[in-house]
Amino acid sequence: MAPLEPARRRPGHRTHRVAVLFVTLVAGLFALPGVAVAAPAAQLNAADMALLVGVRLAGLWEMPAGVMAAERGQSPRVREIGAEIARQHEQLDLLCVEAANKLGAILPSDATAEQKGWLGEMQEATGAQFDQIFVTRLRIAHGNIFPVIGAVRAATRDATVRKLADDANKFVTDHMSMLESTGLVRWNQMPPAAIPPAQSNSLVAAAQAGTPVTPAVSVGTTIVWVVFLGALGVGGWTTWRIMRRN
Repeated sequence: MAPLEPARRRPGHRTHRVAVLFVTLVAGLFALPGVAVAAPAAQLNAADMALLVGVRLAGLWEMPAGVMAAERGQSPRVREIGAEIARQHEQLDLLCVEAANKLGAILPSDATAEQKGWLGEMQEATGAQFDQIFVTRLRIAHGNIFPVIGAVRAATRDATVRKLADDANKFVTDHMSMLESTGLVRWNQMPPAAIPPAQSNSLVAAAQAGTPVTPAVSVGTTIVWVVFLGALGVGGWTTWRIMRRN
């Protein structure tokens, strides 16, 4: 039996390592302009919260308002619309709560004092007066939330909020059309379209401002360059040492 020979370094092994390092460095140079940095986790800002809270509050008072209209409306059309709006707001409220739970957002559990006042106003009205108050109050409320939905949909960075804005837009547009179909909307009494300044505390201003709730953390381009060039220098030094040994 022939004696075992000591293991030998494979010809070209060191040269192969040098070639791999060289190719890696060159590829890195070409890839540098397109370096991808992982984006920070999506964070809710004031605009996102304005939509979540606005949709939630709408459901908290418009659902009972719709039920009231279905039971007490004088016009068959008002009773029909009231029942449908209550049903659809129940669906939208579920979508809103699911989105908030997914995002870890806290939503109100009760209508505002102003919204409760509108419900009290309807509770005291009867007949044609009830129908008029119901249509007027809900049509104005839908008109107030509508521009918020559009502003958030156009600018939000969060996919869950964007989906909620899409859903809310469909519901609100449908509700406005239904309310207008009663012929009771007094257009000359509707508030004019106006976009408040970004300093305002209104829902639309919050949506326009897009103020982050918590600061987002990102990696600057300068840091990427420093890290890459540092790695490039280390790689070049290693290549030089390998070639020197060879």
